[in-house]
Amino acid sequence: MSPHHTLVLLARSGYAARGVLYLIIGIFALLAARDSSRPKDSHSSLEALFSQPFGHILVGLVVAGLLAFAAWRVLQATRDVDHHGSEFKGLVIRGGLLAGGLVNGALAFFALGLLIDGLRSSGGGGGQTQDLLATLLSWKHSNLVVYLVALVPLGVGIAHFFKGWKASFEKYFEADEEVMRYVTPVSRFGLIARGVAFVEMGVLLAISGSSYQAMHPPGLKDALNALQNLPAGGVVLMVMALGLIAFSVYSFAEAAWRRINMDVPGMAHV
Repeated sequence: MSPHHTLVLLARSGYAARGVLYLIIGIFALLAARDSSRPKDSHSSLEALFSQPFGHILVGLVVAGLLAFAAWRVLQATRDVDHHGSEFKGLVIRGGLLAGGLVNGALAFFALGLLIDGLRSSGGGGGQTQDLLATLLSWKHSNLVVYLVALVPLGVGIAHFFKGWKASFEKYFEADEEVMRYVTPVSRFGLIARGVAFVEMGVLLAISGSSYQAMHPPGLKDALNALQNLPAGGVVLMVMALGLIAFSVYSFAEAAWRRINMDVPGMAHV
């Protein structure tokens, strides 16, 4: 297999791994909306996946997929394979892709920690993984750093909202009209839902500042919990859960039909 085909396969497996994670998160959130339990985040979802039969194999596959997805995001950002350009808007998009690559890479290493601890039969020591943000929160004047960090999920959320609203993702799909009839509305719903969750994460982070617990910076689970605590929170959380499941469908659709541009200098297309 040529390097070009290998990277295309890795990119598609990465989109699929993201789909698996958001499917699990969405299902947990849907169950939480029905029985008032607490929703799970990506870390908790990985731990739940690990507890299933053949969990080691499943988590191993997700680790490989997330690492592939992280590498693809970094390649998208640094080599501009989707031709976003070097103007301000393009640089902002590429910066978001790079941040996504780093986040997925960190999540992959968390999952790898679960896998290693499981193989050692130490029972879920992956919870000892410390977020970089937790370290930042322990610094003097860390609230200023937190406000800057909050811009990342805020920006990603706004970008997802407009991407879903305008359906700008369609230009990257290589699927016929019949397929897109179903993919487009589901993907729009999923992107907008994920955008809302990320904006909420950014707002929670900005409001909390350095007063937030250093070992527990706000994430997707906190965003979902906040929605659940709203009036009619169960209904709101159910809608968000369905949106995250829709985002997983969007990820699977990307794995199947997204155009993977690999016109990188020096890359063979054999």
